[in-house]
Amino acid sequence: MQDQLQDFIHFMTVEKGLAQNTIISYERDLKRYIQCLQENEKIEDFHQVSRIHILQFISLLKKEGKSSKTTARHLASIRAFHQFLLREKVADHDPSVHVETPQMEKTLPKVLSFKEVERLLETPEKTTIFGIRDKAMLELLYATGIRVSELVNLDMESVHLTMGFVRCIGKGNKERIIPLGNIASQAIEHYLLESRPKLRSTKYKTDALFLNHHGNRLTRQGFWKIIKKLATEANIERDLTPHTLRHSFATHLLENGADLRAVQEMLGHVDISTTQIYTHVTKTRLKDVYTKYHPRA
Repeated sequence: MQDQLQDFIHFMTVEKGLAQNTIISYERDLKRYIQCLQENEKIEDFHQVSRIHILQFISLLKKEGKSSKTTARHLASIRAFHQFLLREKVADHDPSVHVETPQMEKTLPKVLSFKEVERLLETPEKTTIFGIRDKAMLELLYATGIRVSELVNLDMESVHLTMGFVRCIGKGNKERIIPLGNIASQAIEHYLLESRPKLRSTKYKTDALFLNHHGNRLTRQGFWKIIKKLATEANIERDLTPHTLRHSFATHLLENGADLRAVQEMLGHVDISTTQIYTHVTKTRLKDVYTKYHPRA
């Protein structure tokens, strides 16, 4: 069964060209699913899998306290896998056909206020090589709304300071060009002049834009540690996620009158309904302001 999983992962990587993070997610979900089939149901062949086995796996995830979003992701992985097995004639049926997707909980993205963003952006030390780098990364994230995975995958040639834009490769290997503001451009230029040459390793040669203390490409996990530390120093009490600055970028643009389609394009959303979640955030924030400041609220 593990051989079929590896065939599926190869298909999704080579034929579909999915992003590395998506592939890792598929593999992790399906390893757990196959483990459950083998250990709990004593199944050793995909011909034996039925709808009830998938329902029992979903039930197990719920008992473990997994969110409906996580459960839905597992089910999407299972569906794609069984469709592949049927198409490759590894199995003679698709047991996932009549399994319903769990109803998703509606949660609004966590967004920082403009003052909180300003505090966060001013927190990195302006005189150290790491502080200069961190400042450039935060300014770039807030200026463009790119994902953290896209940020750490940027190369030197991805940023065009004279033209004022950044070129990034998003989900599905889709390229998009995003405007870069003056403040972010200045922060990146400062980093390229004062910080990156000192971080660059004599042993390793890399085109990565943002480097760690070893002179290698900064990782997503490395960035996550940095932003958590800076948030603490900036006295930001709410929990930050890797997407917090991305959410804040979109919300602040819409609050200031930006066109929804333009925001959709900058974020790289395929469907505008994904971008529309930020209009709900702005309405909620307006209601909070009204409730707080109107004398008869």
